[in-house]
Formats: sequence, C-alpha cells, structure tokens
Amino acid sequence: MDLVDALHISAAGMKTQGSRLRLIAENMANADSLGKAPGADPYRRKVMTFENELDRTLGLEMVKVDRVVSDPSDFELRYEPNHPAADDKGYVKLPNVNTLIELSDMREAQRSYEANLKVIEASRTMLTRTIDILR
Repeated sequence: MDLVDALHISAAGMKTQGSRLRLIAENMANADSLGKAPGADPYRRKVMTFENELDRTLGLEMVKVDRVVSDPSDFELRYEPNHPAADDKGYVKLPNVNTLIELSDMREAQRSYEANLKVIEASRTMLTRTIDILR
C-alpha cells in the first residue's frame, strides 16, 4: 500500500535527520576544543553526506547516511603566546567550526525532520479514515 510506503520513507528521513542533528550537536559542543600540545590541531568540524539506497525487501528508495567526513577548511589562527597549545610563533589554531553555519544546518535538519513527521501524521490520518470507511 502506498500510504505504508510513505510511512517507511518518512521514517528513514527522520532517522537520517536525527543523525545529522547529533553530528551538528557534536560540532557545536567542540567549537572551543583546542589542541593540548604546542602546534596541535584542534577539533575539526565533521560533515555528513547522504545517499539513496534501495531497500530490496520493501522495494523503496530510502535516504541514509553515506558517510561522515572531516571538513578540510583551514583553521583560524589566534595570537596567544601564553596558551599551552601555542606554536613557536605564539599562535593557537582554532577549530574550523562556525556556530552560525551549524545553527543554520540545525534549522534545516529540524525543518526536514518536521516535514517527514507531517507526512507520517498525514499518512496515519488517511489510513485511519480509510479503515473507518471500511467498517
């Protein structure tokens, strides 16, 4: 039944966006995590990629997490010669996490999650009404 398929597809979307929100939370939690040794790299932002996968048992294309990779963008440098992570020139590498970007990504993931939830609610309502008509 198509309505049940919609439930499966939306549930996969919600699961994927939930994983994305966890990754965003990790990035934001580590936005101030610096290296511990002189010249050591700080926390590197992680990003997630998605892919469609055929669920052979259901015969449906489902979204899933493809992989989680590190963001290769450069670290910002801040002059703090007294910091334990400062290099020989007195610069400390800062994480490449921009909280504004993370908040924007979080909002996008939240809206996608909510949209999938609305599809589930609509499908459930339609299934319930169909059952009521058949009684």
